[in-house]
Amino acid sequence: MIDLMFENIGLHHIGVLVVDIEDAAANFRSILGYSVESEIIEDHFQTARVQFFRLPRATSWLELISPIGTGGKLNAAVARGGGLHHICYEVKNLDAACHYFREKRCFMISPPTEARAFPGRRIAWFMDDKRFLFELVETGPSPLSLESLLAISKEQ
Repeated sequence: MIDLMFENIGLHHIGVLVVDIEDAAANFRSILGYSVESEIIEDHFQTARVQFFRLPRATSWLELISPIGTGGKLNAAVARGGGLHHICYEVKNLDAACHYFREKRCFMISPPTEARAFPGRRIAWFMDDKRFLFELVETGPSPLSLESLLAISKEQ
């Protein structure tokens, strides 16, 4: 039997930690053909600058992340070389998803809070016992929602 949780979850983006967003973006755009999907967004609570990109007809995004300042929580990871940072899933009910993942013994790093990249929508951060970091973002209207992306994909 398929768990109902998995009927309400979709891959939203893959987060890649980089030293410099503009430099990394140039590589992703010229080598792999990504297009820019957002401006660079500064989120001081998350201590990060982020920007979203998408391949033509893709149903998820690539998020480039760089730390703000030198005292942020991302600086140590950048010093180790950056790279794949997390995977983000969009969920219909963030509170229920948080409960589900806590029952699965995932550690909640950050409880639901608003994020500048997703106005009016909340995110939460988890890590499992294998140190896999993942983010949850709740469904809601915005340009960076799976619903809006599916509508765009149908037009292409």
